[in-house]
Amino acid sequence: MSARSGQPLDSGPDTLHRYEGNPVLTLTDIPYRCNTVFNGAPLKIDGKYLLLLRVEGQQGYSFFAMARSDDGYAFTVDPEPCMLPATEDPWAIWESRGIEDPRMTRVDDTFYAVYTACSRYGHRIAIASTEDFVNYERIAVASGPGNKDGVLFPEKINGLFARLDRPIGRGVGGIWISYSPDLIHWGRSEFVFGPRPRYWDSYRIGASVPPIRTEYGWLEIYHGTKMTSAGPIYRAGAAMLDIDNPARVLSRCLPPLLSPREDYERIGDVGNVVFACGAIIEDDGMVKVYYGAADTSICVAVAHIDEIVETCRPE
Repeated sequence: MSARSGQPLDSGPDTLHRYEGNPVLTLTDIPYRCNTVFNGAPLKIDGKYLLLLRVEGQQGYSFFAMARSDDGYAFTVDPEPCMLPATEDPWAIWESRGIEDPRMTRVDDTFYAVYTACSRYGHRIAIASTEDFVNYERIAVASGPGNKDGVLFPEKINGLFARLDRPIGRGVGGIWISYSPDLIHWGRSEFVFGPRPRYWDSYRIGASVPPIRTEYGWLEIYHGTKMTSAGPIYRAGAAMLDIDNPARVLSRCLPPLLSPREDYERIGDVGNVVFACGAIIEDDGMVKVYYGAADTSICVAVAHIDEIVETCRPE
């Protein structure tokens, strides 16, 4: 079977099946010197795949690059980064230590990148828009410190933009929802769900993939960690949220969708990590989930939307 055939590899107990050509991107695919590449946010437009990458440069901070593909597996990275940390105020103060972990969402006719702005004051959620995927216009630093893993819903809820995020309170990281009329001013924040004692997501969780509308509710593919004596293990899971009131959890998976098992997921800058940042739903219902592996590469895992929904479908 060709490494670029697009056929998934049956990975045993996981709902998501790894692409046999994983990893699809490593630092050797970046056309300039860098330390690593990981956590890419995908879009599919007019049959072409775009992947907004987090690249960690040799300068010690992260920035974004764009990769392009005809099939969602074989990518070519643009020759220059597409978004660097800001060097002018008011943005520079919040991005002085880099920009990280983008998620891409189309709302109406606009494409938005929600990302983490890093500074000596901590992590904050920031939002930018783009028309050409080369130039990005910053809209807002849209959270207080200690917040990250922001994802926008792909449509407005009761006339308002909606986002999931992961503020840290009393050392615990759970998923919350907030609303905004303009992407700048956010409020009406509610707790959605948090870590579960003893489970694979017992330590900390966060939103991963922008919510996907299904007939059963909003499907949220999220990441969860369990702390061990050797450090945290990052896995991917799923939850179903009410369509009209996404703060209401209808159901949640018990086993994870994907766990680190392969060497490229277990060994790297940060071991034992599978960290999804987006998914593409194909016309036949197959879902390509793009994830960072061990903070060292980008991979793809595939399952039918019905298989994913089945793991957390409400009764």
